[in-house]
Amino acid sequence: MNSIFDHIQPNLDILFVGFNPSIRSGETGHHFANPTNRFWTILHKAGLTDRKYHPEEDHSLLQLGYGLTNIVERPTKAADEITKEEYAEGREILKKKIATYTPKIVCFVGKGVYQQYSGRKQVKWGKQEKSMVSGIMDFVAPSSSGLVRMKVDEVVAIYAELPKLLRTLK
Repeated sequence: MNSIFDHIQPNLDILFVGFNPSIRSGETGHHFANPTNRFWTILHKAGLTDRKYHPEEDHSLLQLGYGLTNIVERPTKAADEITKEEYAEGREILKKKIATYTPKIVCFVGKGVYQQYSGRKQVKWGKQEKSMVSGIMDFVAPSSSGLVRMKVDEVVAIYAELPKLLRTLK
């Protein structure tokens, strides 16, 4: 199983950060490739993309000002397979990526991703009051996994805050 490439460049509008690649993503080399993952649908319904993209088009998000990375590189079947050591290493790598590439907003795709990154236990949805890297907004959104029990419209409503926040930053 291979790690998948980040899609990242300087000065992105939004850098989306997941836990780690799924087995399907590791097999295909594309982010959010599991057919049950709702990431691509959520981006479209939230007004972040003009159409529903497919995992094979993940690199195309760069043209829209969006990037993709994970806190841990190793593909797993479930996030609970990630070790404390992998999170600790991934946290430091991610902080360096964010500081180097300076996206306007870092959107953590899952509350647990942000908890692992920030070390904070209490996390609310949306814009965080204090970011981890100065000058870069931290935003927490629900995981796009099909296992999430929230209705897709509830998830979309949270992601729909991102375009509004972007307008205030430009």
